[in-house]
Amino acid sequence: MPGRTIIITGASDGIGAAAARRLTAQGETVVVVGRSRSKTTAVAAEIGADSFVADFAQLDSVRELAAGLRAAYPRIDVLANNAGGLMGAPETTTDGFEKTFQVNHLGPFLLTNLLMDTLVASRASVLNTSSVAAKRFGHLDLDDLDNARDYSPTKAYGDGKLANVLFTRELHRRFHDAGISTAAFHPGNVATSFASDTTSVLRFVYHTPLKRLVLISPDRGAEDLVWLATSEPGTAWTSGAYYARKKLASTNKQADDADLARELWDRSAEMVGVPAATA
Repeated sequence: MPGRTIIITGASDGIGAAAARRLTAQGETVVVVGRSRSKTTAVAAEIGADSFVADFAQLDSVRELAAGLRAAYPRIDVLANNAGGLMGAPETTTDGFEKTFQVNHLGPFLLTNLLMDTLVASRASVLNTSSVAAKRFGHLDLDDLDNARDYSPTKAYGDGKLANVLFTRELHRRFHDAGISTAAFHPGNVATSFASDTTSVLRFVYHTPLKRLVLISPDRGAEDLVWLATSEPGTAWTSGAYYARKKLASTNKQADDADLARELWDRSAEMVGVPAATA
């Protein structure tokens, strides 16, 4: 129903910005979150939305974001964890974690947990932007989440996107009975600024004339996010599931490992300093 509060991270560009525009046009109250202050405020001004700036490579920035959102919005109907990216050479953040893993998984995990009381009270939907890269490149090793033994940009990104799906599964298991609905989705291969900072071969797909042949527009890429945000969980879509093109989709076999999902949650909680909550 229009008029709900929808938080979208990674909304200063690409599918996040496209979804913010479409949802605002449908009458939703959208909150734009992005890393670039100039781009974030520009999108927010264009659609008449509130905005927050946060860098998921700094967990204190995520904590500040959560505090600001809790203070401003006593009700949050949808949290769209859309921020993420494909990085280059291995880089350790000031928090001590590999940057790709932190930006794609630990940041969204922390934000969701810090907003959990509000999300539960609101019976919110939590939507996680994953990728087909989870299936093609991901293989999580709980003893090497930073990929110290086997780093490549695409492997690290695939692991982060696989972690998004595992987080979705475990969030459903722990909190669906309390009122949370959650889904992960692959938006398609979208022509955005994605992969601009990487040495991965994918950079040549996203930033050469090849993109005209193989990539879709941000507006089309936003379709699943908009659909999940505006349709009824339990009726239009199944909580805890993974979608592509508005249909249930298969992904990495590890995504079905309930023990892996549980332990990833517990380790992530320890890493970012939040309670592990319901076992």
